[in-house]
This record gives sequence, C-alpha cells and structure tokens, in this order.
Amino acid sequence: MQGPEQLEFRDRIGRRLVRCLVGLALFAIGISLQMNANIGAPPWDVFHQGVAKQTEISIGRIIVMTGFALLLLWIPLKQKPGLGTILNALEIGLVADIALEIIPEPNNMFIRIIMVVVGIVTVAIGTGLYIGSALGPGPRDGLMTGLAKRGIPIRIGRTAIEVTVLIIGMILGGQVGIATFAFAFGVGPLVHFFLPRLAVSSGSARP
Repeated sequence: MQGPEQLEFRDRIGRRLVRCLVGLALFAIGISLQMNANIGAPPWDVFHQGVAKQTEISIGRIIVMTGFALLLLWIPLKQKPGLGTILNALEIGLVADIALEIIPEPNNMFIRIIMVVVGIVTVAIGTGLYIGSALGPGPRDGLMTGLAKRGIPIRIGRTAIEVTVLIIGMILGGQVGIATFAFAFGVGPLVHFFLPRLAVSSGSARP
C-alpha cells in the first residue's frame, strides 16, 4: 500500500508533467500561428525556416535537431538537462509540423495580424506553463544560464545569440518582418505577466 507522501509525490509530478506537455504544445501552436501569418517569424524560427529551405527538411524536424544540437553545447558549460529539457527538444518540433499543416495561411492582412497577436500570447502562456512546471529549462534557456555562470550576463548572451541566428536565418531565406520584432519585444513582458500566475506553487513543486 502506498502512503500519503508517495501519493502526494506522484500527484505533484503528474501535475507538473501535464503542465509541461500542455505548455510546450501551446508554444508550438503559437509559433506556428505566427509563421503561417507570413509577416515575419519569431527570431529563432527565422533560423529554422532558413535551414529548412536549404535542406528541404521540415521546420519541425529542424527545430528538434537544433534543440539537441544546443544540448551538446551544454556539456562544456556543465549544464544538466531535466525531463522538461528533453520534452522541450522533442515536443515543440513534432507539434509544430502538425500545426503548420493544419493552420491556414490567409491573404487578409487583418487576419494575419490577429494570428500574430494570438500566436505571441499563446507562446507566452505556453512558456509560463512549461517553465512554471519546474522540470528543467529548454535547450536555449539552459544555454543562456550556462553562459551566465561563465560570467556572460543573460541579456547580453541571449541578445548576441538571437541576433546571430536571426541574421543566419535571413541569409538562408527565413522570413523577417514586422511580426519578428513584435515577438522579440512583446513575448518577454507577456511571459513576465503569465509565469507567476501559471507556475506550480513552491509547495507543490518540490521533487
């Protein structure tokens, strides 16, 4: 027979895992909405689009491959992945491939703008859920925190890396537009708003 502490532990893990999975799915749907609006992809997805165009590999698979490639960079930084890290590297790309096929690409500019706004908010909610599940940072976030431990401020490291991948993505044919900058400047404040409201409470987040 299982004691109350064991049941509570399983309940906490179960809730955190569901939050993580739902959050990652929402993140993938959000970036897919923005990409199919065709007025500028999020910065990292400009890179994913560009590589996909040059290789004829699906964007979702490129997202997965990029995630695991970034995890290799964790090794010299001595970062340790969690369950959420691996789920992040896998799920976003898999769901994005499905969502990109399902979500329409409208011609009406008003609808495109609505898709971008809904996409950015959806990404922020998804980010709040998966980060708030406390199961480990995503490959990109972990890279930033690893660099921070080496004395590079997160804001500098993140900006340098995102500008670099954005430029590479542009060169490779990824789509940059007004929505790219709307995402870059808008998603941070929205995550700041949603994260404390969606995070697992400290009492239920203990392993």
